[in-house]
Amino acid sequence: MTINRVVRIIAGFFILLSLALAHLNGQADLSHLSWLWFTAFVGLNLFQSGFTNFCPMDKILKRLGVKETCTSC
Repeated sequence: MTINRVVRIIAGFFILLSLALAHLNGQADLSHLSWLWFTAFVGLNLFQSGFTNFCPMDKILKRLGVKETCTSC
């Protein structure tokens, strides 16, 4: 597993953990449709992409012509 994938897993986990803690503390109401669900979606995508190496944003950026690696590094 690469550093990039581990970072994705950790970042996704912390996003989901912060949402769960805010909800349990009464600071975020996840029972109503809100922008917090978008945050949860991003966290879940980060978390799963660390394990599966599938990221929808990677596919979109590649189709738009963004380079995958730096050639001068």
